[in-house]
Amino acid sequence: MEQPFVLDPAGRDVNGEAERLRELGPAARVELPGGIVAWTVSEFDLLKKLLADPRVSRDPRQHWPAWQRGEHHDSWIQPWTAPVNMLTSYGVEHRRLRKLVAPAFTGRRTEAMREEVERITAAMLDALAEVPPGETVDLRTAYAFPLPMLVICGLFGIPEESRSGLSDLVERIMDTTTTPEEADRTMRDIASVFDGLIAHKREHPGDDLATMLVSTRDEDGDRLTEAELRATLLLLMSAGHETTVNLIGNAVHALLTHPDQLALVRNGEVPWEDVIEETLRWAPSVSSIPLRYATEDIELTGGGGTRRLTIRKGEPILATFGAVGRDPRRHGPDAAVFDIRREDPEHLAFGHGVHFCLGAPLARIEARTALPALFARFPDLALAVPPGEIAHLPSFIANGHASLPVRLTPAR
Repeated sequence: MEQPFVLDPAGRDVNGEAERLRELGPAARVELPGGIVAWTVSEFDLLKKLLADPRVSRDPRQHWPAWQRGEHHDSWIQPWTAPVNMLTSYGVEHRRLRKLVAPAFTGRRTEAMREEVERITAAMLDALAEVPPGETVDLRTAYAFPLPMLVICGLFGIPEESRSGLSDLVERIMDTTTTPEEADRTMRDIASVFDGLIAHKREHPGDDLATMLVSTRDEDGDRLTEAELRATLLLLMSAGHETTVNLIGNAVHALLTHPDQLALVRNGEVPWEDVIEETLRWAPSVSSIPLRYATEDIELTGGGGTRRLTIRKGEPILATFGAVGRDPRRHGPDAAVFDIRREDPEHLAFGHGVHFCLGAPLARIEARTALPALFARFPDLALAVPPGEIAHLPSFIANGHASLPVRLTPAR
């Protein structure tokens, strides 16, 4: 068997790696940090099919033999596999956990949050307007990161004193360069932060999602264990934050480095919704997400070739949303080009099938509010450094920029 392709833990060239993986065929074996060997799929249609395949599980406790043997429990992957929540469950257990939180993300409830998103956005832009003209600002730190954090903290009723600890945890979970010692500390801190939040909600209940979940646990423990409660809160708050941070940052970066595209949206030729969908295709907030597992042997065919590949029962699969977003077999020879006029920018940035992201509508509302408001307030917004100097987050999972230095010039 061919040696697996070794992924860079720091994600310094996720698009270049995706291109090289496509050259290996519709699917290939890769080595993740810690020596974890998994399958990746770089063909759009094939990954879409696998994401909806009932023979593909998210539960390592049932379907990943290496995890069952006690392997990798002390590695960077702990926060992605050890907690028991919707992300790491399968079948009946997944449906039970998803059903508990789905009512909080209905279209009506999500739309009702638009006014609050607009209020937070306006306040943050007012703060940015106080920066002296021409001074460099890290737009990730000053806008893209705190905006969705404030939204998600409002949704869950997170007390202000707990917010910095939560945002720090999210960043650490996404860091795939972490050592086993750092991973262990992150897991201990997750327990501390969320046990503290749960205790606070028991003492000070409110009209928020965290209180609703705590009440569900306390009133009917058969529906939600204490460990599942903690893990569900972790998942919803981290997923509800990081994806929107990178969506906003990636869209701003894409427009500032493609002035012809920015001109199209500014003069009204292309709506902001198209900017958002093309960003999700071209630079999805999550490049890859670990892990799924074959519950039985799965034979793969794709790419129009005759070579057949088999993912064996128990082998892990890394869902590579970034790679398939630029698949020329789905999006044509210009798949690597950012083009907001693209007629069909179909993407898998929010997943597909039973694990499709519940918070996708809220993420779109936040981006649809934040992006036009930012460019209207600062029409001469520009990068403060050459694009090549902007570093990627230290992650092959999170797809965003470690910082986004810009110069602001308010509209007159």
